[in-house]
Amino acid sequence: MTIFAPVGVPELQPAGTEPTGPPRPSPTIRAMRRLGRGAAQVAIVATGLWWLAPTLGLAIASLRSPADNSGTGWWTVLGEPAQLTLRNYRDLLADGRLTHALWNTVLISIPSTVLVVAVGAAAAYPLAWLDFRGQHTIMLTLVGLIAVPVQVAIIPDTRLFRVLGLYGTVPAVVAFHVAFGLPFAIFLLRNFYVAIPPDLIEAARTDGGSEFAIFRRVVLPLGRPALASLAVFQFVWVWNDLIVALVFADSDNAPITSALQEQMRSFPSNIDVIAPGAFVSMAVPLLVFFVFQRFFLQSMLAGSVR
Repeated sequence: MTIFAPVGVPELQPAGTEPTGPPRPSPTIRAMRRLGRGAAQVAIVATGLWWLAPTLGLAIASLRSPADNSGTGWWTVLGEPAQLTLRNYRDLLADGRLTHALWNTVLISIPSTVLVVAVGAAAAYPLAWLDFRGQHTIMLTLVGLIAVPVQVAIIPDTRLFRVLGLYGTVPAVVAFHVAFGLPFAIFLLRNFYVAIPPDLIEAARTDGGSEFAIFRRVVLPLGRPALASLAVFQFVWVWNDLIVALVFADSDNAPITSALQEQMRSFPSNIDVIAPGAFVSMAVPLLVFFVFQRFFLQSMLAGSVR
């Protein structure tokens, strides 16, 4: 047993080779960095306010009387808040044409979104995880269909809906939106499914799970961000659509966008109807986006980290 305790000897470094950290930036460089961050923040805030100004103007115009909207700009309410009133919204809710058009929009948007998400989710799974003949041909066809503009199919679909007796009805508008929404839906979900780790799919197959069980218990839970993003895209597109509604829906089945377009023919005298109707029509998609914002961001960032 030794009486000497071990003593740690530091490792010697040759002179001039001591590790040093990065050089400290000079005060001028630090000041320029702070100014750069501040300028970027100011630019972001200014851009946000610039894009927000029309929405703010529409919201204020929907709360002013027709006389105030015709006489002065919406910004004058900042000095005269007494101009604000809820009368326009009460008149909007009492207008049977616009409330019926808003209900038609709901009847068109919800089925179009649900069908596209459901069918697209089911169709994307075999394209992602099953091998069959013609798989690549189907994918190339889907990519080509995404690039087809809506105007190309208006005349053929009009003739088809007339033969089927659907022209002018809500199902005709829903069918058109579903047909044009499915290629993008299948393409988006297929690319998201491919990013799922293959070990999960193989483990589920090894445990004896059927393809339907794997799709329902593995793929769908992991694909919720993509499904939510697709639902937001489809709902906003259908809700804000005008050209399809003008072509395939008659006056009794027209959505809110078509009803507001009719009111635009006499804009000065109908501003008390157009402003609140347009704001309500805009607020619904925004509410849907904010509700699904968390899933939307998850889907956008899903492929950034592997």
